[in-house]
Amino acid sequence: MAEITAALVKELREKTGAGMMDCKKALNEAQGDIEAAIDWLRTKGLAAAAKKSGRVAAEGLVAVASADKTAAMVEVNAETDFVARNEAFQNFVESVAKVALKVGDDLEAIKAATLDTGRTVADELTHLIATIGENMTLRRARVFTVPSGVVATYVHGALRPGLGKIGVLAAIEAPTADEAIEQLGRQIGMHVAATRFRAGREQPESGRSRA
Repeated sequence: MAEITAALVKELREKTGAGMMDCKKALNEAQGDIEAAIDWLRTKGLAAAAKKSGRVAAEGLVAVASADKTAAMVEVNAETDFVARNEAFQNFVESVAKVALKVGDDLEAIKAATLDTGRTVADELTHLIATIGENMTLRRARVFTVPSGVVATYVHGALRPGLGKIGVLAAIEAPTADEAIEQLGRQIGMHVAATRFRAGREQPESGRSRA
């Protein structure tokens, strides 16, 4: 059996993001074969995710991503607000918003899309569940496109640009896409977010108007 060195454990951690003890155990189970250890961790992660799937996930974040005349917003939930402060979770939510911008707001299409990690969105979510230890769900997504004008985005109480608790897309169809139209869209977004916040319903919202 190959020696389980610190360098081998480090390599497995970098490839999978799993904890040190899990990596050591996986390498021992796989007799030092790193690819077999990755498969072992994947199987373990699927089992762990299955056990957590029935637990309520009512906290989380929304993220927005935009391109020319199109913007996307996604909501990913976890069990506790603590996870919303986890950098890996935040990076995942941002990545899913970028995926939605490319593939649209069908949840199954989003889950099947491949991320930079080489895993699909669904597999990456399972990996996060196994690593962080909480149930998580991709709850919903919205993508707006206008033939002419802007789709403005607004995130209330942003943890970083485009990522926070309340998100709004405001699609404004107009002859031009100048700064005044963009500003109008942001103001609409701020108004919608403030209304939702005061109502105590911190949910992603969207709206469409013509100018």
